[in-house]
Order: sequence, then structure tokens, then C-alpha cells
Amino acid sequence: MTTMQRVNSIVSQMQARIESEDSCEVHGELKVGVDLGTSNIVITVLDQDDCPVAGAMQPANVVKDGIVVEYVQAVSIVKGLKEKLERRLNRELSYAATAIPPGIMEGNIKVIKNVVEASGFEVTNIIDEPVAAAKVLNIQDGAVVDIGGGTTGISVLKNGKVIFSTDEPTGGTHLTLVIAGNFGFEFEEAEMFKLNPKNESIIFPAVRPVIEKMAEITRKSIKDYNIDRIYLVGGACCLNGIEEVFQKYTSIETVKPDNPLLVTPIGIAMAAG
Repeated sequence: MTTMQRVNSIVSQMQARIESEDSCEVHGELKVGVDLGTSNIVITVLDQDDCPVAGAMQPANVVKDGIVVEYVQAVSIVKGLKEKLERRLNRELSYAATAIPPGIMEGNIKVIKNVVEASGFEVTNIIDEPVAAAKVLNIQDGAVVDIGGGTTGISVLKNGKVIFSTDEPTGGTHLTLVIAGNFGFEFEEAEMFKLNPKNESIIFPAVRPVIEKMAEITRKSIKDYNIDRIYLVGGACCLNGIEEVFQKYTSIETVKPDNPLLVTPIGIAMAAG
């Protein structure tokens, strides 16, 4: 099994756990990750062998550019997802790790931690998002490009540590705005249109210039480093063909998992132990 096949297997298992409403009882210690994303809040639960046990996700707009802008709502959503998972698992979830995007200020880190703690968790670890993604990808070296709702985070890893990172204000929201402008949609309508896989062939030509901008930003950001492979993660890079655009602009092999949205949330849980 190749590295990407293993990653896709883990991600597909977690996707199935998120979609399932079935109760399940798991004995032994559990590892929990809380991901406060720009477009979604995700809680992932793994066993001690890092196998997916359960998960829950809810669309949310409580975080912008790594900053919690709706604190009370963020706490409410995390608390609700936590309680939902506790009912399914028939046990309390007391501890969790969370993550921060590249370049975030110290004060914003405290707010993210406060949200998770106010939701009923004790925070055991706060990990950089690219390091969390690297845990799932099982890589020590390379560039992780996390395309989220509001920003594109670019991180270079060497020997498992981030030696360079930057966060650029271009992400999924910008794709939605372009779609809205091109097709005459309101923002929410454009977002739903973007998320429908059936519309990808219509959408891609319209948003390609934004993707090319992301790729060019990545190329300039990593040009001083010896990078053999770029790994794309984050919900906004779910569009088919985005990796080909990055590879063309950077001349570096570019890969992404089948469901890049769940890579970082799973990695956060891995860091909870």
C-alpha cells in the first residue's frame, strides 16, 4: 500500500464515521481532535492505534483568517458536536487537541484554546495545522499547502518540523465569490453550487485564475527550498484538477488525498495522545 493509499483509507474511514449515526462502544483510551476551520468545525475521534472511531462536522462561519469572530457560536457548535459524539460512544470525551494555522498571533491562540475548553474539553495539545496534516501524510519533508475557506497556508517541513510558513488571504471564499460573479448567484447560492460535484466541469474554468494565483504564491514561497513534493490539503482543494494546476506552475510533483478536508482534523486527533 502506497502512502497516499494509506491516507485515503484513513480518510474514507473517518468520512464513513462522520456520516454514520450508529452508536458504537469502544473500550480503551480515545484521542480527540477539534478543528475550528473557516468553513467547518470538525471533531475527530481515534483509538490508540490512530484508527477512526467517530466524527462529527458542522458548517460554520465563526472563524475568519484564523481568528475566532463568533466566540459564543463557536462554543455552542463545538459543545453540540461533543455531546452528539458522547451519545454515540456512550462515554464522556474529556480531553482534546486543537490546532492553529501558520502565522497566528499569540492572543488568537489563547482564544482558540478557550473555545475548546469552554466546550467542556481539557486541551492536551495545540499543534500547527501543517504538522497535523504531516502526521496523517506520514511525511518528514516537503511542502504542505492547506487551502482553507479564507486563506492558503504554505508550510515547508524538514525532519518533521516546520522551517518556513506563510498564510495568504486567498481560499475557498474567493472561489465562491468568483462563482457568484460569473453566474449571477448570491454568495450562499454560489457556495452550494460550488459544493455540488456535478458542477465541477462548469466551475473549474471560472475559478482557474484564482487557483493559478494560489499556485504562483506557492511557487514563490517555496522557491528557496529543495522541495520534491507538494501535498495539498484543506476543503477548498477538493476540486478535481487543482493538483495539475499546482504542478504546472511549480514544476514540482503535487498530490492530494481523495478527501483533503479531513486530513488536518484527523492529524489533530493523532496529536492528542
